[in-house]
Amino acid sequence: MSSGHRQHLLRIFQSALAAVNGRACVRERLKERPLPGKVYMIAVGKAACAMAQGAHDVMGNNLADALIITKKGHAEPLPWPVLEAGHPLVDESSLEAGRQLLTFTDRIPKDASVIVLISGGASALVEALPPQLSLDRFQEINRWILGSGLDINDYNRIRRRLSRLKGGRLAKLLYPRRVLCLVVSDVPGNDLRAIGSGPLVADEDLRRPLTLRNLPDFITEALAHMPPAPAPDDACFQNVKREIVATLDNAKSAAVEAAKELGYEAMLETGFISGDALEAGARLAKKLSNAEPGTVHVWGGETTVQLPPSPGRGGRNQSLALAAAMMLRGHDDAWLLSAGTDGTDGPTDDAGALVDGGTIARGESAGHNAEQALLRADAGTFLEASGDLIQTGPTGTNVMDIMLGLRAK
Repeated sequence: MSSGHRQHLLRIFQSALAAVNGRACVRERLKERPLPGKVYMIAVGKAACAMAQGAHDVMGNNLADALIITKKGHAEPLPWPVLEAGHPLVDESSLEAGRQLLTFTDRIPKDASVIVLISGGASALVEALPPQLSLDRFQEINRWILGSGLDINDYNRIRRRLSRLKGGRLAKLLYPRRVLCLVVSDVPGNDLRAIGSGPLVADEDLRRPLTLRNLPDFITEALAHMPPAPAPDDACFQNVKREIVATLDNAKSAAVEAAKELGYEAMLETGFISGDALEAGARLAKKLSNAEPGTVHVWGGETTVQLPPSPGRGGRNQSLALAAAMMLRGHDDAWLLSAGTDGTDGPTDDAGALVDGGTIARGESAGHNAEQALLRADAGTFLEASGDLIQTGPTGTNVMDIMLGLRAK
């Protein structure tokens, strides 16, 4: 029966992904309220291709032209060229995507309508930097932030300040064109200023001093060259309409329904799972150990990992799952899945992992040590040996992370 429970958790995860698929969500929104006339399209993010397909399904030849920018390895066949760019760090391909976005924007007729499709990853995938900031220095800033443990909101507060596109600046470039922006949310609270670093959103925060503590001098110096951002009352925002079409809550609700259809009780956990991944994994495993048998628990969130100087293989979901497996060791009635809804976890092609009470024993029998793996940020190597990694490939969405827990009867 244990293999049945594992397969059921994987099916529940797939149901959650289907509910927030970018193609389906954009298609349904545009079927309800189609855009008239010829429309130009910009799609940026890990789900850019899926979202663009959804628009094409409805609008077809009414799409006059399009620019699609996505993560390397996430491109899909479309009627237009697809640019692949760097993630999670901005690289030269991200700057090239920024140059092409500026060129594409310039050639859209001033009286045209534009649909902009944004999903997670957009902050890194397309960028235009102020002239005083080199790519090398910008990458150094991003590497420091990624390894610092700063949460995604603080990360975006810095990135928005250092861009010629983010923090409402793309809205200024598109004005006076009419813009519909459809968004797949990958941030807590679905804050439009943070999704893709808010290229079409007024951001009052940019007009205040940054109050983050303990920033190194090279970041403080770069922030002194912040390009001007439009004020919240700027006319450029009057022609922009923004809608969120998929969220983490949508994915969690679908997981609950899928669990019920498979005959389980289901518990929708409302708290957002954040903070240190190892602490979160231990906390969820402890709750699962004391949970009512026969119930699937559905959590969502986004944790962080403190990276050593030379990190190994894996990401926050694999670290969380391995930390949970250490707590579940010897429990033959418990399973915990933690995975990224975009199909990737950290700089890997694994979505995450599905661990159980035998995970640690299986990994140790292959010669690995779980505690050392976590210290080296190398959970993926251990979980590959234990047979617990999850691979989905690109999912066409990105609404942060899903965690599923089950204690069997």
